[in-house]
Amino acid sequence: MSITLEQKQALIAGDGQLPVRMAEQAVKNGLEVICISLSNDNYKDLKKVCAKVYSMAPGELLKIKKTLADEDVHQLTFLGKVHKGLILRRPKFDSMALELIKSVKRLNDDKVMQLLVAELEKINITVLDQTLFIKNLMIPAGVLGNLKPTDEQINDVQYGYQMAKEMGKLDIGQSVVIKDKMVMAVEAIEGTDKCIERGGKIAKNGGCVVKVAKPNQDKRFDIPAIGLQTLKIMKKNHLSLIAVEANETIIVDQEKVINFADKNNIVVMAV
Repeated sequence: MSITLEQKQALIAGDGQLPVRMAEQAVKNGLEVICISLSNDNYKDLKKVCAKVYSMAPGELLKIKKTLADEDVHQLTFLGKVHKGLILRRPKFDSMALELIKSVKRLNDDKVMQLLVAELEKINITVLDQTLFIKNLMIPAGVLGNLKPTDEQINDVQYGYQMAKEMGKLDIGQSVVIKDKMVMAVEAIEGTDKCIERGGKIAKNGGCVVKVAKPNQDKRFDIPAIGLQTLKIMKKNHLSLIAVEANETIIVDQEKVINFADKNNIVVMAV
């Protein structure tokens, strides 16, 4: 379904450079971006690009909702990682956030986000496909860079792909670490980076990371993404390959990722 973009766009930004890339692309296309920043690590970069940047905590839903209404925006994109561990710590969770959490039987990603989307729809805001502004960062099938996978690695990737898809069905996580056709680690609430660290410690040397989209992925949130930080953590934990799902995964700063991978003997591929 095609969508007509309005001149004024809202962005709710978590960690990383993906929100910045979205804002840059939107501005390049003549649009104005109003950003609600939930993170400190990209705040300065967003300030350079967006018309306005409001800094808020993820649990300040009433404040977020009011700001969007006051700014009179009707289209919004979620981008960037917001750590699920916040639910355990509950920093600055207002009454709306607490009620939303209490209303769901399972605090899995999709259910929480679907409820949040429903709340935004009440004030006439449509949440857009996360990839709408950054389709150029989606990766087709193939090996990126100079290193090719071994037959053993391909076997591990095939097994890891199946396991990651099963985890996705349960909405637990999107990543697994595999070595010798054995599961070293499965991503849960801690996120991909910590999963890689745990898997690397168990694998000792040469494990494979596999990251996929969930079956029936809702492209409004949680599109799988990797970047330079992912590969730096892999290097530190002696993992030798990362495979992502082709045409469903975003790679941020692709040229830097490939250069780093080639220099550090890491295979990067999309399947």
